Amino acid sequence: MTAPLPVSLIRQFDTHRLIPSKYSDNSDSVLTRIADDDAHLKDIFDLDHATNDRVLAEHDRRPGIGLGELVFGVPCYRIVNAAFCHAHPFGSRFNGPDRGAWYGGFSVQTSIAEVAFHKRIELAEVSWSKPVSMTYDNYLADFTGIFHDLRGAVAFVACLDPDSYIESQRLAQQLLDGGSLGIVYPSVRQNNGTCIVCFRPAVVGNVRKSETFRFVFADAAEPTVVPV
Repeated sequence: MTAPLPVSLIRQFDTHRLIPSKYSDNSDSVLTRIADDDAHLKDIFDLDHATNDRVLAEHDRRPGIGLGELVFGVPCYRIVNAAFCHAHPFGSRFNGPDRGAWYGGFSVQTSIAEVAFHKRIELAEVSWSKPVSMTYDNYLADFTGIFHDLRGAVAFVACLDPDSYIESQRLAQQLLDGGSLGIVYPSVRQNNGTCIVCFRPAVVGNVRKSETFRFVFADAAEPTVVPV
């Protein structure tokens, strides 16, 4: 029988989550660029909202997360809610396709490494050939609470498999069902980096936007990353 996953009291301020700038709270919607006039823009927004997972969840119409779990009336609440409502179709390391989570790095270098790896995979899947440039906004968040801790938990090393999310998603679902706040774990994409995944929107504290970074992917190598 596998031993229980250890827990730790985490008090970590200024964790880093990089989000494409087009999704930032203060960015103009791409929809404004295709609208002919205000009436047309309203119709487009109505259509977008009808299929937007975050908006559906905020109206208690999405099965993966309940309205009572989302946050409102605090800075960047849409950014927080979106992390839990817009899951990848195949899930991520510690969440399945029906419910997202808030991922962050203890250092910005760790978050850059994580984003660079996954974006390179995404670009390779579409066989990109020309240099691609995009900006990401760095959102800081603070965490205080009891989190499950994979650092040094050798019995759970399969959850850190760089090529598979099978065991990690299974563990995450068990912990989520058991009321866990989330997991602190070693970064799979940066040596000595540390990441946090939070399962509960209300625990993602004091979210605020920091600097912006430009990623330039010229080939399969590491991207060039510079502050904007």
